[in-house]
Amino acid sequence: MTARHYTKLDHFIGHLDSALRTALGPAPRAQRPSPAANIEDASLSELERRLAGRLLRVDHAGEVCAQALYQGQALTAKLPTVRQKMEQAAQEENDHLAWTEERIRQLGTHKSYLNPLWYSGSFAIGALAGLIGDKWSLGFVVETEKQVVKHLDGHLKQLSDEDQKSRAILEQMREDEVYHATTALNAGAAGFPKPVQTLMQFMSRVMTRTALWL
Repeated sequence: MTARHYTKLDHFIGHLDSALRTALGPAPRAQRPSPAANIEDASLSELERRLAGRLLRVDHAGEVCAQALYQGQALTAKLPTVRQKMEQAAQEENDHLAWTEERIRQLGTHKSYLNPLWYSGSFAIGALAGLIGDKWSLGFVVETEKQVVKHLDGHLKQLSDEDQKSRAILEQMREDEVYHATTALNAGAAGFPKPVQTLMQFMSRVMTRTALWL
């Protein structure tokens, strides 16, 4: 049986399908079980539950952005090895989407209404990073994951000590993000100039503060 060779149109349709599923559809089935699957849900106060729901909504929106970044970079990456790394990272981020979406439902709240906006903007940025060059594209991954880890650390501090289900999910996500950053560094990522880092941090703050409520 001969292997199928995908055309650029095939890849475009595949990315379009991923975009619609990520931004609008239900989360894809996770490849790994949720870290919270075997943890009993605690009796949280209404204030604790609302806060956890908002934090998980922000984290879910962050994963939508991560998916878009990786898919955009995979579309324009020049080296096949870099493209494969981006596609693999996007697949692993699917677990985070599924875990956070499930927890959001359990907490009785909703995903960010602006997910299509987060996705489209992040996809464009990722595609541009890939066009500039693979080492810069990988550097973008490193800086993005550093910011995600920083947000997760802040959310872990804000969560109620009783909310072990949400905590288990965020801790596993943090571990995965550190791994993705390390992988990108080992693959030859270039360091970003300080002004670019500052711009990325500003954009990240806009997304997180908006998704907290919307």
